[in-house]
Formats: sequence, structure tokens, C-alpha cells
Amino acid sequence: MATERSRTTPVARVLQVCLHLLVAGLLVLAVARSVLAGGTGPGGGPAAVAAAATAMGAAYAVGPQLAAVRRSRRAAALWLALLGVTWAGVLLATQDGVWLAFPLYFLELHLLGRRGGPVAVALTAAGAIAAWSWHQHSLSLAASIGPALGAAVATATVLGYQALYRESEERRRLIDELTAARADLAAAHHTAGVLAERERLAREIHDTLAQSLSSIQLLLRAAQRALPERTEAAAGYVEQARQAAQDNLDEARRFVRALTPPALDGDSLPVALERLCATTTAQSGLPVKLHLSGDPVRLPAAQEVALLRIAQSALGNTVRHAQAARAEVTLSYMEGEVALDVFDDGAGFDPAAVAGRAGGDGGFGLPSMRARARALGGSFTVESAPGEGTAVAVQLPVGAVGPGGLEAPSPEVAP
Repeated sequence: MATERSRTTPVARVLQVCLHLLVAGLLVLAVARSVLAGGTGPGGGPAAVAAAATAMGAAYAVGPQLAAVRRSRRAAALWLALLGVTWAGVLLATQDGVWLAFPLYFLELHLLGRRGGPVAVALTAAGAIAAWSWHQHSLSLAASIGPALGAAVATATVLGYQALYRESEERRRLIDELTAARADLAAAHHTAGVLAERERLAREIHDTLAQSLSSIQLLLRAAQRALPERTEAAAGYVEQARQAAQDNLDEARRFVRALTPPALDGDSLPVALERLCATTTAQSGLPVKLHLSGDPVRLPAAQEVALLRIAQSALGNTVRHAQAARAEVTLSYMEGEVALDVFDDGAGFDPAAVAGRAGGDGGFGLPSMRARARALGGSFTVESAPGEGTAVAVQLPVGAVGPGGLEAPSPEVAP
């Protein structure tokens, strides 16, 4: 029978039932053989055998019903001691009581553990050998082999079963840990995906909506300065601001639908960059020229989007901060890679002074551009110094999309 210290498996329950049946069968067999043999033996007649067998059967039946026996090893030991006393009465009444030692071995090993169990089994085997010798009036090797061999078999069986059970429990524990680890890993991947998507959206908003809003602000300031003397010029600035606002609205709607950027709809990257240069010139008055080198090839959408966004962000920084007289954008198609260079002859700055700075007014542009390039397996460099202008350079391997493949728009947001 199993204690509450370990869970009872279906196999263990079957073994319990078999053990109960074995004890009952051996007790009935001992009484039946005594009745069939008749007469009296060293321990008494059939009545004595029946009385001893009944006492042992009653003691055996009471034990499994006691909660203390199931919970406490000490209570189990006391019950086994009582069972041993009643078994001794059966041994005195009939030599057939020796066979009851075998189920007792299993009980002792199971209830008393790996330390007390073998000791109890050895004492039980010695008692069985002594009782058999008393009934036979002699001690022989053949009489000792049976109980000793039964004790060895029972010990090996129980210890082997317990070892298999412990191994099974260890495997179950490892499987539970693996399942928990997989759940934690899935949660970590989900969190990483959420953070990556937030970073992507932050870059998109900075390089499109924020840049466009900054242009609208500059145009409206120019219109404000032109009023009331130069109403025609002010009207032109307002019209440009209105067009920029319309483009910004289209961009925002496109974000919601998570489609390709409007600047690339049906156009190649060089055409989109040409349009960007013309728009920047019209809105800011800064002359911006596009230079194309090499034979254009169609790039993956993620790369074209990244290069266009980097050009937008770089030109936006030039318009707002550089006080430049001119700017140039160079797109170079080379063997195995594509390069984008944005140069202006403005005031320049110290790149080390703004390295790693994010947030605030204009502080997100350089980290955003660097993150875009690195996400696609490329490189990003900035060369600038106070009074010497600024050059931004990006190189991407042609056709390689790294972990930043999320740069490509995907339909994860419904309109």
C-alpha cells in the first residue's frame, strides 16, 4: 500500500490489490491445509491455525484503513510490528505460515524505506527460517534457501521499482522545467518583438510624420514673416504647407494600413529620392541634388524603405540645423552592395557630443538611422566637424535582410 508521501500510480494500485489477494490467499491456504491434514501439530490443530490466521488477517485489514499508517513512517512501523506478532502466531500454529514472509517483505520495504526496510526483511527471513526449522526439528541449507532467496528477490524488485519511479519523477520534473522554460522563452520573444515593433514605429514616425510636421512649421513661419506685405509669397508658403500636410495625412493613413510607404508606391528608389530632393528644395529653399552611380537594381522593400527613410531624416536634420547653402544625395549601386551618401556644407557638429543621445528635440535622428542600417546588416557612419559640413554614409549588402526584416511593412495593423 502507498503512503501519502508518494503519489499512487495505476501500476502501484494494481500491485496493492495483488498483494492483498496474495496475503488473503496464503492465509486461506494455511487454514485449508491444516483442516485437510487433521490432527494436531507442534503449534496446535486446525482451530489454532484458523484463530492465528484470523488474527493476522484482521490486523492486516485494519492497517490500510488507518490514516496515521498512510501518513507516518513511525505509525507504519508500529502496524508492521503488530502484523509481525500475529504472523508469529501463524508460524507457531503451522509451518505453512512461512510463505507469508514473501508479502511481508514487500510491505516492509515499501513502508520502512531504504534504510529500515532491508533490516526488517532480514529479521523476517530469519524468523521464517527459524520457524521452518522448529517445525522440521532440524536446520538445513535447503530450508534456509527459500526464505533467503525470496527476501533477495523482493528486495531487488522493490528497490528496482523505486529507482525507476525516481527516474520517472526526475524526467517529469525536467519536462515541467522545459515546458516552463519554453513558455518563458516564448514570452521573451513576444516582448522582444513588441519592443522591436515599437522601435520601428518610432523610427517611421520620426523620419516621416515628424520631419513633415517640421517642414510645415518652417513654411508657416515663412508665411507669417511675409504677411502682410507679401501676400502672394505668404500664399505660396501656405500652399506648400497645405500640400505637406496632405502628404503627411496620406503617410499616417498608410501607417494604419501597414502598406509600403507612399513615396515608393509604384516607383523605384532613385525616383523616390529624386522626388524627395525636389520636395525638400521646394519647401525649404535649400538646393538639393541627387547623383546616381552604377546600374540601378531593384532592392528588397525593406532596404529601399530604410534608405529612403535615412535620406529623409538626414535632409530633415540639414534643413533644421545645418544652415547649409547646398546639399547632395548620392546613391551608388556597386557589386554586392548599395551605398547612400548625404552631404551638406552647413555648420557641422561634433558627432561624439551627440553619440547615443536619443529623445528631446532632434536627438533621435542619428540613432534611428544607425539602427535602420544595422538591422539590415549594413554600416552607418557620420563625418562632421564644426564649420566643415556633414556627411552621412550608409552601406547595405544587396539582397541581405537581417533581423531588421521588420523594416518591411507588414499587415499587422488593421485600418
